[in-house]
Formats: sequence, structure tokens, C-alpha cells
Amino acid sequence: MSASLTTPPQLRPYQKEAVERVVGHFRRSHDPAVVVLPTGSGKSLVIAELARIARGRVLVLAHVRELVAQNHAKYEAYGLRADIFSAGLGRRDSQRQVVFGSVQSVINALDEFDDGQFTLLVIDECHRVAPMVDDRADGKRRQSPGSYQRVIDHLRASRSDIKVLGLTATPYRLGQGFIYYRHYHGMVRGPETSFFRDCVFEQPLRVMVRQGYLAEPRRIDAAIARYDFSQLSPRIGGQYAESDLNRVVSGNRATPVIIEDVMAQGHDRQGVMIFAATVAHAEEIMGYLPEAQAALVTGTTPGRERERLIEAFKNRELKYLVNVAVLTTGFDAPHVDLIAILRPTESVGLYQQIVGRGLRLSPGKRDCLVLDYAGNPWDLFGPEIDAPRPDSDSEPVQVECPECGFANIFWGKRDGELVIEHFGRRCQGLVDNERGEQVQCDFRFRYKVCEQCGAQNDIAARRCHHCQEQLIDADDKLRDALKLKDARVLRVSGMMLEESVNGRGLARLKVTYVDEDGATLSEWYALETPAQRRAFYHAWLKPHLRAPGSDWQPATIDEVIASRERLRHPDFVVGRKVGRYWQVRERLFDYEGRYRRADSADGS
Repeated sequence: MSASLTTPPQLRPYQKEAVERVVGHFRRSHDPAVVVLPTGSGKSLVIAELARIARGRVLVLAHVRELVAQNHAKYEAYGLRADIFSAGLGRRDSQRQVVFGSVQSVINALDEFDDGQFTLLVIDECHRVAPMVDDRADGKRRQSPGSYQRVIDHLRASRSDIKVLGLTATPYRLGQGFIYYRHYHGMVRGPETSFFRDCVFEQPLRVMVRQGYLAEPRRIDAAIARYDFSQLSPRIGGQYAESDLNRVVSGNRATPVIIEDVMAQGHDRQGVMIFAATVAHAEEIMGYLPEAQAALVTGTTPGRERERLIEAFKNRELKYLVNVAVLTTGFDAPHVDLIAILRPTESVGLYQQIVGRGLRLSPGKRDCLVLDYAGNPWDLFGPEIDAPRPDSDSEPVQVECPECGFANIFWGKRDGELVIEHFGRRCQGLVDNERGEQVQCDFRFRYKVCEQCGAQNDIAARRCHHCQEQLIDADDKLRDALKLKDARVLRVSGMMLEESVNGRGLARLKVTYVDEDGATLSEWYALETPAQRRAFYHAWLKPHLRAPGSDWQPATIDEVIASRERLRHPDFVVGRKVGRYWQVRERLFDYEGRYRRADSADGS
């Protein structure tokens, strides 16, 4: 490579740190790694610097030609030369040390990349890499077939120690959570089966805005008119069906009012991007915008026409650019200072990508106005949580691990500052094992106990992680109990708590489980002595806590009853007849089997 007199770009402090952390990681590990940088933070410069200092050949992949061109241009700004391998850009060159390619073009010509000299593979927008899947037949980890994995497998066949680095602003996949396993801040974020093992650097969006590297987003939830998408449910894969979206927006009388508001709010704005729900919706929107100032781009817009319209928008010949799910990545128009969202966003990642189109700095730009007409619930600065939102009332809550002290973030619910419910299963903290390796903390908030060895397992586990014995399925327990004449199975719809007295007149906590038909099973607990309270906590209170892992250990029956909102009832209870009485033998929580779960009811 030959350098020119061109002054190379100067890296910002966080970009330098990202490069240093990547180099440090790959010096000690071959594990695939991730760098998280917000939209507009200069991922291309980080890629360029890593390619510049790499020993051996470097392949940089992206999924759209716009990103290929951007990354290539930043590298050549160093005065260096690199090849482009992208059919969309009309070039298929792969001889130089550094090659910037589109993943589909590379897949179609893999034999041009098998010289064994590639030491680094960089994947831009790496949240598109297919997740690992569990093959339950043999328990081995396998990668879902996908474009990127085919390239990775091909390069590894020629050089097994090739380093794989991913960069993204949104390190999560829709409905599946984080794409990497460990975070360098000492926590587990994604499943242990994640292809990317470590996030080695992350620059938070909030910090970028505070330090003046990005424009401040100023969100306004539109009150004058909005669409109601609350009754829609995403299909398999997490996306909404176009037919469902059209039922909400087609001919909706809110549309002309919304566009009138967008134009009023954007009167003194430089560039306005409007994100529509469907093509039909976008076409209707265009009818309310000034024709000479607006353009529409969809997935079917011919390539040259799309380039012409986008260039006109970037040159400010057009003020409004309407699009349908095509300009969320690989689009750079820094003057955009108003984002209008007229569609539901399925994840915080997609929401961040949309808003990110307006956060780049530009002369005369003071901030970016974000108008949401679809009631999207996402916090622009908040992360995804590695689980689907259980219900619309859930919010991110902090839950401290009682074993290692790590502050987990789970979906949950509060009563003021008190976390009364959370849906976390296992602590996400990293701890050092006896060999000095960082591993996930063993503490489980919710678990299934192995009847063979007593080990705690994830509630969805089929085999014990400790002894490998098959765990007894909840449906098997219910089926076996239903066959017994002296057993009673209740599908619980409510739970009542009251103070009672035993035959000797001593106070007892009476717990009564009720099914939909009014049948009941009851049990009694004493809380008079420390030993009785400890037994009550371990035998009954722990599994009934809506926020397991909390240090709440009530000392009296009145305390339990007064805080009944902190308790949950089982989905099923199984009783056995002992003499003339029924005794509760089994409580089943977190049931997801084939027997129908009862409707929840507050029987307190």
C-alpha cells in the first residue's frame, strides 16, 4: 500500500478506545467480538483504522451498497487504496489487502476469497448475523444457515484463526434480545449460545449527545391525532403484517391532520423524514404533501430513481422524504432535523435506527425533533432486554442479585420505588471461577429443581445442567396426578390469604387456592419463631414472590396479608388426601404446557 499526502482523519477519543479494545481482545482471544457505536458516531472511521493497522488481509462486509461505499470512502481518506466487491456498485475487485464487499456479492464468488491470507473479517450492521440455534438431538451449538455464516465458514476453512468483528448501533435482534454473550462491564447480556462472544466496547447514545457529538433528540408524542396500533400483534419473526397495518391506516381520518401537523412543526426545519406503515399509507401521505417538495422511496423504487430522489433530498431540493422500511440503515443525510414516525416499531433497535437518521450534526442544526404518531413505547436511550416484554404495563427495573450483588435489568413492575414484580430468571452478572475465568453467576431467581440431584435449572430446561437427568415435565406431573383417585388437581384462578387459628388456638396463616369452579385446597403456616419463619420463607414465600430474590422476609401474618400484592399464585396445585384432609403436595409455577392456564383473578 502507498500513502499519499492526504491528511488522515483524526479519531475521536471513544473511537481510539474502541480500536484499542478490539486489538487487546484479539491479542488474547479468537472469539468473535462486537463494538457498539450509535448511528452517526463514525463506525466507518473505526473500521478504517482497524483495517489500516491489521496484519494480513481484511474483508469488510455490509448488507447494502451504500454502507460498502461509505466504509470504502473513509478508508481511502487515509490516502490508502482498497478494493470494492459489490455488484450493486459495479465493481468486483478483490486483489488488494483490504476489500470492502456486499455480503451477497461475496457469497456468489466465494472462490475469490480462499487464499488463506484473510486475518480479519469485519461485519457492519452485525445484528443481521443469524443467531446460534440449539440442536436438541445432540445438544450441540450450531449456526442457523445464513449469508454471513457461509462467508465465515468459507474463510475459516482456509484460516481457522481468522478474527471476526461486528459493529452495530443496535446489538439486538427482534424478539431475541442481545446478539452477544458477555459485556466488558461484567455482565451477561445474551444467551450463552450467541455467535458473538464479547462486546468489547460500547459508546452510549446519551453520552454522545451530552458530549456534543450528536444532535439532541427532542421527542414529542403527538396529542392532536394518532394511530391506534395497540390491538395488532406481530407475526412470527416479530414483524407486523402489511394487511394488519393497512386496516389501521387505510383511509384513517387522522392522516391528513397528522401531515398538516408535520408540515406545521417542520416549517422552520431543514429536512423532514416520514416513516410510513405501508406502501399504500405512504402513497396517501404523499397526496397531502406539497408535490414539488416531497418524494417517496419504497423497496420497489428502481435503483437509479431511488438514487436520484435521495440525492435531491440530500441537496435540499426536496424537503420531505417519505419511506417504507428502506432508509433505516445505510442512509446519511446530516441535515435531517425532523423525524415523523407514523408506524409501529417492533423493537427499540428499529426505533433507534429510525431516530438515528436525524442525529448527525450539520451546520445550523440545533436539534432533531421526533414526532411519534403511533404511540411507540420505546425509550431512545434505553437498551433492549433479553426477553420479550411480558405485557404493556412492564418496564425495565433494576434487581440486585443477592449472591453477587450485580444490578440486573429485567422487565418488571413498580409500586413507587418498590419493585413488586420482575420476570428475570438468572443473574446476568459475571464472576470469576476458581481458574480466574469470568463466568455467569449461578444465582437463579426462578428455577426448576432436579429431583435427582437437587440442582436448580432454568424453568424451560429439559435436562438437568448438573447431572444431565431428564427433568420431569409439568404435564407429566399433572397427567399422573389426574389418574389418582386420592389426588385433587386445581387450575388456580385465585389465592386467598387470611389469619386462622389451629386446634390449640394458635395463629396461623391460611392460604387457600381456588379454581374456576370454586373448588379449593388450603395449607397453613406458623410464623411465631425464627425457625418457623425461615421454613415458611424457603417452603412457601420464595416461589410465591412476584419479585424473587428480594430480601423481604415478613415476620408476622399481618405483614404477609398487608403486602399480598407482592405475591403470585401457582398455575396449578396438586393435593393428596391424607386421612380426612387434603394436603398440598405440589405447586406448579411458570406453566407453559398443553393444559390450559386459568384466567388470572385476584382472590385476595
